[in-house]
Amino acid sequence: MRIKGFNFKGTFRQFLLPVIVFLLVFQNAAAQNNSAVSMLDKAVIPIGEQTVLHITVHVPANISVVFPKLADSIGKIKIVGALKTDSLTDTKNASSKIITQSFTLTAFDPGTYIIPPFEFHTNTGYFRTNAITLKVNAVLVDTTKAFYDIKQPFLVNYTFWDWLRDHWIWVLLSAFLLIVLAIAAFYLNSRLKHPLIIKAPPALTASQLANKKLNELRDKKLWQQGKVKAYYIELTDIIRDYLESIYKIQAHEQTSDEIFVSLHQHQLSQGAIDILKKILPLADLVKFAKLEPTSTANEQCLDDAIQLIAQLAAPTQKEKSQEDQAE
Repeated sequence: MRIKGFNFKGTFRQFLLPVIVFLLVFQNAAAQNNSAVSMLDKAVIPIGEQTVLHITVHVPANISVVFPKLADSIGKIKIVGALKTDSLTDTKNASSKIITQSFTLTAFDPGTYIIPPFEFHTNTGYFRTNAITLKVNAVLVDTTKAFYDIKQPFLVNYTFWDWLRDHWIWVLLSAFLLIVLAIAAFYLNSRLKHPLIIKAPPALTASQLANKKLNELRDKKLWQQGKVKAYYIELTDIIRDYLESIYKIQAHEQTSDEIFVSLHQHQLSQGAIDILKKILPLADLVKFAKLEPTSTANEQCLDDAIQLIAQLAAPTQKEKSQEDQAE
């Protein structure tokens, strides 16, 4: 065929024919490098038995392949499980790789089933596996033999020693627990028969209690915090408590003058009276006239109160000692 000015035959031989030959050779090479095979471990199985389907792909090492996503069944064939893909380098050709994925199959209906080809797509083309057949045989029943009833359970002679052999661990644990409980009960019973006697600490005397309260008042540092009135109220309350406990007077309900009158019959030492006449009037001025004593006066009042307790306690202790000797 010749067109004016154009030689078609020459052009075909020079350009188109080499291109067609190249494409055919390339397709053949790609087809040889890309292949896929399906294979069953057992092509014939009894109903309910399992077999494994292996899908193997042979591709160049630089080609990525995506395996098909299978559902839970292929027709009436059930897919029990699937393993992860396994990729290995082809030992005969380092530029190729072999990828395999396996599926566990089973079927519960007898018959012959066709597992269709699985298609793979790559950037060099597509290829598919071969179709394979799985035959599922039904369980054969010998109808020539008679049918029998289900046999009753056998009676087994299960003795105490048999039971002990099967449960010896629990028996030992129970025995150990009983021994522990028995020891605990014995120990508690012995403790109840001989109770532990804890002696109570001796009660503080009136003077000891007063001194304890005075030391606690010193530790509170009330007047140092500007609480001068509270300091004197607590100081005089300690003194009044002591006078009530020793001389049986109502010191908390009496004024300072009334307290001196009540103490007149008890013949206090002149030193004790002087201390009381120093502390009580000063405390009254602080409480009622809002007097602000010096820090020295505040500290001295507490020292005087401790000295007062010591002087008042001395005759009392002497009288108590005489009473003990008389008894």
